[in-house]
Amino acid sequence: MSDLRTHAPHANAWPFTEARALLKHIGDRPPEKGYVLFETGYGPSGLPHIGTFGEVARTSMVRRAFSMMSGIPTRLFAFSDDMDGLRKVPDNVPNQEMLARYLGKPLTAVPDPFGTHESFGHHNNARLKAFLDSFGFEYEFKSATECYRAGLFDPTLRRVLERYDAVTNVILPTLGPERRATYSPFLPVCPKTGRVLQAQVVARDVAAGTIVYVDEDGSKVEVPVTGGHCKLQWKADWAMRWTALGVDYEMAGKDLTDSVHLSGKICRILGGRPPAGFIYELFLDDKGEKISKSKGNGLAVDEWLRYAPPESLSLFMYQKPKTAKRLYFDVIPRTVDEYLAHLEQFPKQEGVKQLENPVWHIHAGHPPREDAHLTYSILLNLASVSHTEDKAVLWHFISRYRPSATPASAPILDRLVEYAITYYRDFVKPTKRFREPTAAERSALADLVGKLEALPPGADLEAIQNQVYEVGKRPELSDLRSWFQALYEILLGQSQGPRMGTFFALYGVGESVALIRRALDGKPLDTDKNDVRKSAGR
Repeated sequence: MSDLRTHAPHANAWPFTEARALLKHIGDRPPEKGYVLFETGYGPSGLPHIGTFGEVARTSMVRRAFSMMSGIPTRLFAFSDDMDGLRKVPDNVPNQEMLARYLGKPLTAVPDPFGTHESFGHHNNARLKAFLDSFGFEYEFKSATECYRAGLFDPTLRRVLERYDAVTNVILPTLGPERRATYSPFLPVCPKTGRVLQAQVVARDVAAGTIVYVDEDGSKVEVPVTGGHCKLQWKADWAMRWTALGVDYEMAGKDLTDSVHLSGKICRILGGRPPAGFIYELFLDDKGEKISKSKGNGLAVDEWLRYAPPESLSLFMYQKPKTAKRLYFDVIPRTVDEYLAHLEQFPKQEGVKQLENPVWHIHAGHPPREDAHLTYSILLNLASVSHTEDKAVLWHFISRYRPSATPASAPILDRLVEYAITYYRDFVKPTKRFREPTAAERSALADLVGKLEALPPGADLEAIQNQVYEVGKRPELSDLRSWFQALYEILLGQSQGPRMGTFFALYGVGESVALIRRALDGKPLDTDKNDVRKSAGR
């Protein structure tokens, strides 16, 4: 890494662009606290999701680039807003009737419906930490409840009280008439019920550090704003946290653009400095609609990891963070192959090119070394034409095509074989639709059989591909693109597919000839497994 430091100022990868902007923001010297603080936020009313992963992954990439460029110590806080009141009962948890009795109470005061932790907030915080730990993120967990109750925020909360009108005036123009009449940045925690209240504040005592609010029964109650007796409304809370902790960098989704702007104003009112950061675009589902936790559309982390390695998900998060992207199952194969291509290129690159390669950011500067034996797409097509979910069958073909590759010597490839089989079973197999060849295609396929059989033993994939191209140039075929699509539809039962020379070389010339003959004879290509089993047993 030391050799690459000299290239960091010239790297155009977006984490380095962000790191340079952060250096400019802090003035090229450590803050008074002695470190630069990165923060990510988490709302523990639900379980960690793919947006949580994306924010921590992207922030970690910027942090790593910043550390290389500056040498200034850094910390990353994963902050849980677990003092929020439970607004509604989630649909995906047990004991919902029990939870309904605790609506309005801080999440850390709501019993755990799973019965494993002291509260619902503690349960989800534990899930968050286990989630982040499973990906190897370096972070420090912070709980809003603990910070409020321990007095960490007390000086800044008193400042909010001192500048109450100025803070309130930032928010009031964004509210409707009814809400504007009763708005207060402070949400008192009711001493009687323990609920977080959106109550009207009728008096303030700056010297004593207290507010008087109208309780739900109409009585007036005086409480301190410190010590966890109150929490702040969302935008004021974010600004207070930036100020109290000295947050230097925090990202936010596009849907929070206005919140970032308003919280920045409040942060300045409190005497703080809003952090640097950037607004990232939101994910879209398969229909191009924004992904919503309440709708349940889109793709969850565990669903992605069922079909592909976590590094491919990191690549998806790395790519074009300011561009809205479809996040659905069909993006997985392409993303995996892009990851493999970047991994293959890395050892061949030098200097700034390595720093601009996504795998440098995905693997903290130390990507693994392994020859790119086969793409994920090829493995999918191999599983598809072999009609198998048996890993040993696929390794039979792989070992013949790449004799040096074994599960032990190529662990990345070995994992991909397992992922490809799962993806094939769930997505490819149910959608396979074979068609009969036209008269022109039938003649071309017969010609291709003859050319493949005429190849010398051990012919390489380029020689095979040349024969496929040669047949595709026949005048009765419209063009090469249509020829390849015909091969995919007739032989693989799908509209898209691999480079056929590579596929035939992998599957074997003899097996490929047999596959084409079955198509010409009108035999089902998705039910006959005997040939594959015999091949694997040879």
